[in-house]
Amino acid sequence: MSKYAPREWAPDEKPMLPGSPSTPAHTTKLRLAYLAVGILVTITGGLGNALVAVNLINLQGVLGAYQTETAWLPAAYVMANASMNLLLVKFRQQFGLRLFTECFLVLYALVTLAHLFVNDLGSAIAVRAAHGMLAAAVSPLGLYYTLQGFKKEWRLKGIAISLGTAQLALPLAYIFSGDLLRIAEWRGLYMFELGLALVSLGAVLLLKLPPGDRIKAFRPTDFVTFALFAPGMALLCMVLTFGRIFWWTEQAWIGVALAVSIFLLAAAMCVEHNRANPLLNLRWLTNRSILRVALSLLLVRIVLSEQSVGAVGFLRAVGLDNNQMQSLFLCVLAATVAGIVVSALTVNVKHLMAPQVIALLLMALGAWMDAHANNQTRAEQMYLSQSLLAFGGTLFIGPSLISMIVTVIGNPGALISFSVLFGLTQNLGGLIGSALVGTFQIMREKFHSSTIVEGLSLLDPLVAGRIQSGAAAAGQLLADPAARTRQSLTSLAASATREANILAYNDVFLMIALIAAVSATWIFLHALWMYYNPSATAPATAPAPNAAPAPAAPVNNIPAPITVTD
Repeated sequence: MSKYAPREWAPDEKPMLPGSPSTPAHTTKLRLAYLAVGILVTITGGLGNALVAVNLINLQGVLGAYQTETAWLPAAYVMANASMNLLLVKFRQQFGLRLFTECFLVLYALVTLAHLFVNDLGSAIAVRAAHGMLAAAVSPLGLYYTLQGFKKEWRLKGIAISLGTAQLALPLAYIFSGDLLRIAEWRGLYMFELGLALVSLGAVLLLKLPPGDRIKAFRPTDFVTFALFAPGMALLCMVLTFGRIFWWTEQAWIGVALAVSIFLLAAAMCVEHNRANPLLNLRWLTNRSILRVALSLLLVRIVLSEQSVGAVGFLRAVGLDNNQMQSLFLCVLAATVAGIVVSALTVNVKHLMAPQVIALLLMALGAWMDAHANNQTRAEQMYLSQSLLAFGGTLFIGPSLISMIVTVIGNPGALISFSVLFGLTQNLGGLIGSALVGTFQIMREKFHSSTIVEGLSLLDPLVAGRIQSGAAAAGQLLADPAARTRQSLTSLAASATREANILAYNDVFLMIALIAAVSATWIFLHALWMYYNPSATAPATAPAPNAAPAPAAPVNNIPAPITVTD
């Protein structure tokens, strides 16, 4: 019998899709073991990048690099991570889950080990890129293990838990990274990540996933698409990362990179459009319901940038470091866990709109609360607002993804498109959010700086008094009156810049609150319109052009495996 021939499965054990594990009945102890391994693997897959992202300032000194240079570290990770699902899904489908699991987790551990021998920026960037590719393989394993911990009727809860667990990486990185740096400086970060990778590897070797169906998946044209799509996406990620750092219109290479990116991505789409069984199902991707869900996920990633870029940037602007933000992220961690619990308990495939609207309104409220910050605001004043953002973000993502998964179950050929789309909304969405928030903050800071400076005149008694008091304070260190005056003027300029930054961040928080509120209104009105116009629902399972005939009737409402031919 061919190794790609579908096995005979009991109705309740049949894999949901080719490349996913079967779902046999497990004992309660075994289910708990699978759940624990799933949570461990999920955290391992996301924590490495989070540790690097929140400690770029520390890595500058270690690598002897400027801020603009260390920005390549998270950029390289995302550039390599964004496109890998194009091939990894087919690898699982053709070679099986067990080989996929063991091969990529071993490579993940080896690449993490390589971090300990990195001493210069170039090698660090190469290692981060390799790490990004392998992290794309580790992330789905966490979901598969988590789902094994639930009975059939509770598997939607498993999806919500797995997606929520992935959101724990950032607060954990802020909480633990300071202690890790004190233990062994920058190598402490990598040793901790290596330990997690090795523990995860041991766990999955001891507790293997049940087997699934294998199909012949790879075709030569797949690699043509990947050769166009991957560099195009990498260039786009590079533009989004460095556009606001070097400024969008100041460097010619930014425009060239964007133009080449658009050309390569368009070429990849042209190749896929004319294939009988495309790697990317463009008809599925451009369906209205899929585009709506993708746009909502993208908007939420932009809103969540209020936390990772906005709030953190504001607190650093007023003089706080990572150690002083630990208590804030303890609250964020608790709110994220609460969001996971509430999402798992309330998720219902028939009612996916309400939690999304509630989540967005909570995030809008949190951002609006932050918009009243001033130069006395510290982490303690942001406990509630950032907890609302964390809770809302976790509550939102589960129902949104489940609404997309429902369409994939009815159309297995869209599995790769679904994996790529979800990965892009998270990776590319995070970069778009950072670029948008950072760019808007810089523009508003320049505006507020010009307004503040225009109001500073030496003829103003308040300004003159501030300069004199500053000069008097500097008199204890400087004997020269002119030097004391210059020092006082420098201090006044720094205060003006700080106040301009605070006003700019308040504008950022208001913008994000508006985006969240408008998104909530849009989702609610769309659901209301669909309720009164049910016939307007467009099918999200459009087949590819010239596709092969549909497979035989599915078992237990789950499609049978299909064999792909070009």
